[in-house]
Amino acid sequence: MANVLKKIYTALIFIFLYAPMVVLIVLSFNASKSRSKWGGFTFKWYANLFSDSSIMEALGTTLLLALLSAFISTFIGTIAAISIMSFKKGMRTLMIGITNIPMLNAEIVTGISLMLLFIFFNVKFGFTTILLAHITFNIPYVILSVLPRIKQLNPSAYEAAMDLGASPFKAFMKVVFPDILPGVFSGMLMAFTMSIDDFIITHFTKGAGVDTLSTKIYSQVRKGIDPKMYALSSIIFITVLILLILVNLLPNAGKSSSHTKK
Repeated sequence: MANVLKKIYTALIFIFLYAPMVVLIVLSFNASKSRSKWGGFTFKWYANLFSDSSIMEALGTTLLLALLSAFISTFIGTIAAISIMSFKKGMRTLMIGITNIPMLNAEIVTGISLMLLFIFFNVKFGFTTILLAHITFNIPYVILSVLPRIKQLNPSAYEAAMDLGASPFKAFMKVVFPDILPGVFSGMLMAFTMSIDDFIITHFTKGAGVDTLSTKIYSQVRKGIDPKMYALSSIIFITVLILLILVNLLPNAGKSSSHTKK
């Protein structure tokens, strides 16, 4: 009986999680613009999506912003995590606490503070200010993703590589980096996801004429969201789902093939 209840409970959780996405996908094939009336099955919103220059421009800006902020924040965050671990215990605890503050802080506070900072330095609002803002709020996520992997490292391995004649950079790339790579990759994925998803910080730091998908959708809320956005959201969801499946299946496939060879 207990197992049945656990399964029902788990099923209910997944229904609540994915029911909105199922509704979104169904509406993307609805010929009617009304969300409460079914007007027949159609692909016209998908066809119209790719001919809408404003949506395609917002999508391109969003993806470029997410990729750049993810790579830059991953680079900075990884170096910062390595530096933090080199501190003494008291200073390390303090730095980790400081790193947690932006994550616990309300996004609206971060967005307004960054906006005021750019105004103070007379920085022109546009793509650059959004990028700087995204890098800023992504760095803590990368640091806290990489730190646990660094804690698991064996410091003797790095020292042994140095003793064998490797330069500090080569010892790091050959010994340390492969071990922390899963944490670096997780941090980069987190930064990419956070950047695509963000609205509040983007809203406060963007300039006129620059739109991401989140700000584009927000601008349509008052007059009604265009069904083409349902189609775009469905494509993004299916793409992410396929990527997650591949990421989880490929390592298992590699392990099974290696066992077969043995």
